[in-house]
Amino acid sequence: MTPKVVVVMPAYNAEKTVARTVADIPPGSADEIILVDDCSRDQTVAEAQKLGLKVIRHEENLGYGGNQKTCYRSALEAGADIVVMIHPDYQYDARLVPYLTGLLKDNICDVVLGNRIRTRREALEGGMPTYKYISNRFLTVIENFFMGQNLGEWHSGMRAYTRKVLETVPWERNSDDFVFDCEFLVQAAAFGFRLGDIPAPARYFEEASSINFSRSVRYGLESLKSIFLYYLHRTRLWRSPLFEPK
Repeated sequence: MTPKVVVVMPAYNAEKTVARTVADIPPGSADEIILVDDCSRDQTVAEAQKLGLKVIRHEENLGYGGNQKTCYRSALEAGADIVVMIHPDYQYDARLVPYLTGLLKDNICDVVLGNRIRTRREALEGGMPTYKYISNRFLTVIENFFMGQNLGEWHSGMRAYTRKVLETVPWERNSDDFVFDCEFLVQAAAFGFRLGDIPAPARYFEEASSINFSRSVRYGLESLKSIFLYYLHRTRLWRSPLFEPK
């Protein structure tokens, strides 16, 4: 049986970019596209409805992690076997969808990320701010070492998961903020899932979403905290609900 692929888009003020993002998804590579709008202040919902997407709108802003929680619940309810998460801000290349899902369909990986840092030159020429490049490299080295992985980057917003991953990882207990992404990967590694990545060109421009320097610092510290909590849990010094089975 052919796996059902559902693309989910956590959206906030993506009116100017959602159409371009959807247009790049190769025909036939997704069975359904679900956009979850987190109280955008522009016409994101109207644009998504014009494109024929299934649209879910939050009554109040739940944050980036809270948005993803709705995305994944909706995808599982829709019967997804594979879920691909793409930001609708056109920062990630949606043409990669069949490559992400292919590694899952062929049972090579359980989680696949789009890696924006194939080379330093490519990432910086793509517009990634220097401080973000340096912090990404620093955090990724630490995260790979302590979690026994070899990912090109841990902080990509383009990801694909099997249904089993989403049914096993207790992501509902994660933060509603940006650190949700890192917590999810730490959990996936802790539960023994196979993580991999493929190159994904970096795109930074005015309409692409990006957190500021102070939020980036907070995100970095919270990412390190998630690994610290995992080791406390692993050594049974302190039990964390993030790493308890559902």
